Amino acid sequence: MTSWSVRRWARYGHERLYAETAGGTALGYLDLKTGRFHSDDLSNLPLLKAAIDAHLTSRRGTDASGDLGAAPTATRERRSAEAPPAWSDISGARPGRAAREQALAARAAQGRFTGFLARLFDVRTEERAWRIGADGEEAVAAQIATLGPQWRVLHAVRVGHRDADIDHVLIGPAGVFTVNAKKDPHASVWVGGDTVIVNGQRVPYVRNSRNEAGRASRLLTEHAGFPVGVVGVIAVVGARRGFTVKQQPRDGAVVVVARRRLRAYLQGLPTRLDVSQVEAIGDIARRDTTWR
Repeated sequence: MTSWSVRRWARYGHERLYAETAGGTALGYLDLKTGRFHSDDLSNLPLLKAAIDAHLTSRRGTDASGDLGAAPTATRERRSAEAPPAWSDISGARPGRAAREQALAARAAQGRFTGFLARLFDVRTEERAWRIGADGEEAVAAQIATLGPQWRVLHAVRVGHRDADIDHVLIGPAGVFTVNAKKDPHASVWVGGDTVIVNGQRVPYVRNSRNEAGRASRLLTEHAGFPVGVVGVIAVVGARRGFTVKQQPRDGAVVVVARRRLRAYLQGLPTRLDVSQVEAIGDIARRDTTWR
């Protein structure tokens, strides 16, 4: 006797397999067009996958036995479930990769001699901005590396098709975070709610970080099939002339911290995700198709 039941649902252009336990508890469903499993409770994912796999195996057996009436549906289900869209694992990307590539391109455009003089006198050029940005991402990555094995970490995550990227994506017991590194060795940084002032000039760091985290949340939620909240973190590197946080940004959607305090901040947060949730979200986040 099976401990679950599976039913097929097709409507409004969607095709799904829904599974529930013998007692009627819904486990979730498999989207037959995308090959993705969806569940409101991550702890149900292993049982959901087992139920769907058993169902598809039994349908393959029905196909082989000559039940031609069920063959087209079973074949379509099998192909949809066994052939999800191809994807590449981005978990091995180096921190600062995108910024470093931009810096090298800007240096090539400058010319060797002009570039040498610009670096010698620390002239504020496009190449300098990208180079300092890459250095900042690497410095933040070094801090992130000390978080421990319970965290899943991605660097230089390319988003969409316009060369946008997220410096770092972190998934761990405290939740999911997008981290944006901001480095200026000689800066004075002041934070008051949503207002950030660098060397006397207001900058849109909080707005950009909030948008970045919101976009990441939408993409992860879409591919996971369950809500994935994301907090944006602005990691300030350098700021030797002063770093003051009078008040953190409103609503808790964004946090501003000094790079050296990043690990302490994350480890001091309450636990929001268990091991299975971290693994499930981490598996989704490491696929490049999630971020396209």
